[in-house]
Amino acid sequence: MSSPSEIRPPFTRETATAKVRAAEDAWNSRDPYRVSLAYSEDSTWRNRDRFVQGRDEIRAFLADKWEKERDYRLMKDLWSFDGNRIAVRFQYEFCDATGQWWRAYGNELWEFDAEGLMRRREASINDVAIAESERKFHWPLGEPRPTEPAAVLCIA
Repeated sequence: MSSPSEIRPPFTRETATAKVRAAEDAWNSRDPYRVSLAYSEDSTWRNRDRFVQGRDEIRAFLADKWEKERDYRLMKDLWSFDGNRIAVRFQYEFCDATGQWWRAYGNELWEFDAEGLMRRREASINDVAIAESERKFHWPLGEPRPTEPAAVLCIA
């Protein structure tokens, strides 16, 4: 399964887990175009207090996000799934323009169309200031999270 849209509902534990990992890998690329291809043309988002509609707005949102959230690294974890819906919890870390490090904690609710494209995403996110020494995610920037046991971090 090379692209997220090749994983289609109804989901099993295996396919839902693969969908979450494919999304994590795409977001860690920090490539707004690549990420946007996982969403339907008319996808709707709620991201914190922002509402985004369609791939063009998704690309613009992500480009702006990754300009502000430097050294972004993300970990997603399957929470639940049913039919064409998946619930995810996640953490990501980033550094802002002042040099302050942050860890964001959140939950996402995803709904997919029959083609496996996400048509709805609702994200609730909280940021916590951290010291650089408290960072957990150290794999190379823009790369997928390593899967070897020593590099896998649990979301606490």
